[in-house]
Amino acid sequence: MARRRFQRGSVFLRGKRERVWVARWREDVIGVDNVTRRVCRKEVLGTIRDFPTKKLALRELEIRLAPINSRSYRALRTATFAQFAPMWKKDILSQHKLSTQSAIRSTIKNHLIPFFGDLQMKDIDTRGVQMFIQGTKLAPRTIKNAISYLEMMWSTAKAWGYVNHDPFAGLVLPKPQRAGRFFFTAEEIRNILSGAIDPYRTFYWSAAETGIRAGELCGIRVSDVDLDNRMLVVRQSVWQGRIQSPKTQNAYRQFAVSPQLATHLRVFLGTWRPNELRLLFATPTGRPWCASEVMRSNLHPLLDSLGIRRCGLHAFRHANSSLMDRLNTPMKVRQERLGHAHGSDITMGIYTHAVSEDDRKVANQLGEMLCPATVN
Repeated sequence: MARRRFQRGSVFLRGKRERVWVARWREDVIGVDNVTRRVCRKEVLGTIRDFPTKKLALRELEIRLAPINSRSYRALRTATFAQFAPMWKKDILSQHKLSTQSAIRSTIKNHLIPFFGDLQMKDIDTRGVQMFIQGTKLAPRTIKNAISYLEMMWSTAKAWGYVNHDPFAGLVLPKPQRAGRFFFTAEEIRNILSGAIDPYRTFYWSAAETGIRAGELCGIRVSDVDLDNRMLVVRQSVWQGRIQSPKTQNAYRQFAVSPQLATHLRVFLGTWRPNELRLLFATPTGRPWCASEVMRSNLHPLLDSLGIRRCGLHAFRHANSSLMDRLNTPMKVRQERLGHAHGSDITMGIYTHAVSEDDRKVANQLGEMLCPATVN
């Protein structure tokens, strides 16, 4: 369909109490049936106070029509956010890991579609996204994740010809509120290992010594345990009982285990029941362990009996990082064992905690430096 190379559009006044300038022009769009149609567009430019004369209103319209009058202009596809989301989930989101899909699908369904669903993709602008941020009651971290998912969708929408603008420039996100992260002390870990029975004792011991993610530990196969060289290899992970790839490329790794853990693993393998997937930890039916079920059915009751605060399996990972810090382990070794990217500040900023023993030690040392005399 031929289209005008250039158009000026038209403006007219509307309203009684507050007079506003309304612009009108024609634009080519591609419908969901892939048919190009020419439609009439209307948009309020501003009040008569903003543009006292028709000439000024036409100048504003000329600015807004500049992209359409450009020789590089191509008709955009038209779809509401609610229409675009299923296409994106089917063609793009399906390529991601199951754990990633679950989080994004939930956010799209519960937060993005209720707010943006009826809007045309091309009509979602920075102000609209900022209103979403301002109006939602979600936690700052959840808002940040929702915006990152929306950016993923927007990148595809731009590549597919639904939009050609950036609604994320100038966005102001709420400041994150870092929640306190619980971790086990060395004494608490020893009590947990004393109170647990196998196979859970082996599971908790491996988690505490290696700092391995719970899903990765659920995915460890017997062939990933090299007792002769005292090595453990991470090649896969488990999410909600389903095997998938590890979290990142850095998560594919191998690291040493202590002679004590290696000896224990050798004894444990002597009583290990074979399963089809050759997993180190498996249900009686041969399915992978689910980390949340381990926490709910065994770890929490065990912590209650020991008088230790309830928490998740990630507390072992935080404890491992903190213990390596106390041992002055080189940062490169810490990051390789934890599966963090080299140079990342997440190892020290999030996973390493100053334990009370270290805090008291520093306080005592400072006291000796500043006031050597004994305080009665």
